[in-house]
Amino acid sequence: MARAGLTTDRVVTAAADLADEIGLEQVTVSALARGFGVKDPSLYSHVRNLDELRARVSVLATGELVDRLTAAVVGRAGREALGAFADAYRGYVLAHPGRYAAAQLQIPAETPGAELAHRRAGEITLAVLRGYGLAEPDLTDAVRLLRATLHGFAVLEGAGGFAHSRPAQASWERTVDALHTALTDWAGQGQRRA
Repeated sequence: MARAGLTTDRVVTAAADLADEIGLEQVTVSALARGFGVKDPSLYSHVRNLDELRARVSVLATGELVDRLTAAVVGRAGREALGAFADAYRGYVLAHPGRYAAAQLQIPAETPGAELAHRRAGEITLAVLRGYGLAEPDLTDAVRLLRATLHGFAVLEGAGGFAHSRPAQASWERTVDALHTALTDWAGQGQRRA
């Protein structure tokens, strides 16, 4: 029987919870072991080292984010799907800053579950954007715009970067509207540049 009821899943979930509480960079094997009331070596039968622990938290977080995004956009298209996707994304970043930071890590492809989590993340993002009739190479450019915009806004907001009297929600709504406008006219923008 595992000491203190430890399993790999339990260790990874505890690390994700701790990351949300104190920040991903502050999570150590020692801090995690203290939380379980065990010595550091007890965790090494579940994860090889801190890098593997963070990689597994990344997979967990990516999967959670994708589940939230998928649930938000089911049955929606166009502006409605984009808004639901954006709101779910922002909500996850604000509720789970440590997990979200882990989801941004470049992790080894051989990390268990990594390929599936990243494939699902790509699929849900592409599904929303295909609702705008985009094809390559516009689709790749639009994915980058969407990800950079949502990431930047939510991370800045979570760090207290919007200390202004105008509510962040009002700016958020304008940002999503601007994304919708840009995506709706994407093909026309390319033709005008050519």
